[in-house]
Amino acid sequence: MASTFSQWLFGLRAKLLRRYEHGPFVRCLSGLYGCRWRPYERSGGQPGDCCCSKLEGAAFALLVVAFCLTLLFLYFWGQAENDYNDFDWFNFGHLGFWFPWSVVLLVVSAGFFTYVTVLMLLAVCLLSEGQNLHLHWSHKVGILISLIFSIAATAVLSDLWGEEWTTLLLSFQVTAPYLHLGGVLLMTALAWPIALHIFRMKSSVRRGLIVGLYLVILFTLYLVPLGLYSPCIKEKGTLGAAPALIGHRGAPMLAPENTLMSFEKALEAGSDGLETDVAISYDGVPFLMHDHNLQRTTNVREVFPNRTNTPAAMFTWSELEGLNAGSWFLSQNPFGTAGSLGEEERQRAGNQSVCSLQDFLQLAGQTHKLVIFDLYRPPYGHPYSNSWIQRTLDVLYNVSSIQSSQVLWLPSDLRSLVQQMDPDLQQTSGSRLPLEELQRNHIVRLNLPYSSMSADLVSEYAAANISTNLYVVSQPWLYSLAWCTGVHSVTTNAPQLLRTLNAPLLLMSPEEYNLMWILTDVFSSVLVVFIFYFHRWRERGLAFCSDRETTLDNSRYCQIKTEFGNIWSVSNCQTEKMVNLATVTSGPSQPGNSADPLPASRASAHQITSATEDNGNQSAQSSIVRLI
Repeated sequence: MASTFSQWLFGLRAKLLRRYEHGPFVRCLSGLYGCRWRPYERSGGQPGDCCCSKLEGAAFALLVVAFCLTLLFLYFWGQAENDYNDFDWFNFGHLGFWFPWSVVLLVVSAGFFTYVTVLMLLAVCLLSEGQNLHLHWSHKVGILISLIFSIAATAVLSDLWGEEWTTLLLSFQVTAPYLHLGGVLLMTALAWPIALHIFRMKSSVRRGLIVGLYLVILFTLYLVPLGLYSPCIKEKGTLGAAPALIGHRGAPMLAPENTLMSFEKALEAGSDGLETDVAISYDGVPFLMHDHNLQRTTNVREVFPNRTNTPAAMFTWSELEGLNAGSWFLSQNPFGTAGSLGEEERQRAGNQSVCSLQDFLQLAGQTHKLVIFDLYRPPYGHPYSNSWIQRTLDVLYNVSSIQSSQVLWLPSDLRSLVQQMDPDLQQTSGSRLPLEELQRNHIVRLNLPYSSMSADLVSEYAAANISTNLYVVSQPWLYSLAWCTGVHSVTTNAPQLLRTLNAPLLLMSPEEYNLMWILTDVFSSVLVVFIFYFHRWRERGLAFCSDRETTLDNSRYCQIKTEFGNIWSVSNCQTEKMVNLATVTSGPSQPGNSADPLPASRASAHQITSATEDNGNQSAQSSIVRLI
């Protein structure tokens, strides 16, 4: 039993101390990476040699940079999904036509990242197989294009939409624990090719630089959680109530925005309040419209082709009532959700008209929902340019059934006068003002962009009985972050989606996170140490000469390159001596000897073969072994 186990250990050691070339696998890798499909086009790395030339090293460094930048941009744009609709309408305003540019940009960035990632995997696998890197020129061009795209797209978006970087930072508060886990696992996987090559390097300086850089990155990742903050890592039982949902212009994913159908859909989805935008018509009727003109959300081009860019407030109410405010939703499908509507709902959506403030307040009053709205002052020369607030209050008090306590009064103009006229209105500020000023103006709620999200800010205002509403929050991860932060309400485009969340995403206790962090780091460190020790032991134990010859058990192993792969020739020393002796004794034929029909070279070969065959009964007979 002991001898069997010893033989098994000896066999295992012999297998570990042997270099294998996985021919088909390496052929596939070399073909995809460098378009080198034939065996003689590939070149394996010699022990102690660099894995590539300086030019190929620069190409690989460029590949690493492209991988990092494409990953950064893809993550950045993926987290910006909450604001895709704003991005598309921004382009609509400048280009004059609708197109889902946000989705196109996401698909293109994902394509570049996938391409660069595949090249990175091919390079790492080639290095793990001990092969030299030879990147094809077409891939070098592709890497440059990916790099240019990532840099240009990041620069343009930073210039036009710089606030999205705040979204990126907020996303780290939710995803950082899992990004840390992924980063540690990636660096652990890279330990294999790195250890394989550093123990074959002759230069101790180069070896020290590579190991030092790798360990610095690895230990930095190990210690990242020490500086990590996430409001979603909190003790059980300390999570507050879910933020109330306020439908942003109703439910714009399910119906045309700022129409009665949209607000009804928002209420059906479980919204606690409704948000809208109010303008005053030329004849003094408050109506709902977000844009400065009617071009985006009505058929004004068909009905009034000469007034396409005319301010919406310069139309009379009878003119506004005659416009269609729903067909654009079906044709442009801004959220990609119009296809989910049934035939009856599609007909209803396509026939929506401009909604008046009176109808909006009536709906909210009947359902006892909160309302909040921006109030636009009419342009200069408008009959109600100086009395727009009074005209709005007239509708609020005289022709609607809503209670004043249901209204979050947002307009800052003449706030003190409005507060004196109706103290029951919930005064709401759209600016982060000092606490003393907010209290002096009787502010009871803040309406802020979600980029202002801060647990300290929310708790500070909550201590002064000032609640916080954030806009526009439509992604589950962002709503989860607002929930963990303690926000009281959010304005959303997707009440039907957020209402289904029973708990914040990625919520965990500090104990659970510490356990995940410690186990990940311990597992990674043990695995990295084992990988480095294994390669150190293996390289020291390999009898691998620079001329590809190895002597073992009095036999000589010589590697021969052929078209089909690497052939290892194994011959016994005694046989080789006899072959050499036969070669020496068989001299060239004399010129005058016409009796020898064989040329000198063929005679020598014939005698060598005969000498070898004469020793065919010996134990060490010539053989051919191919390792695949």
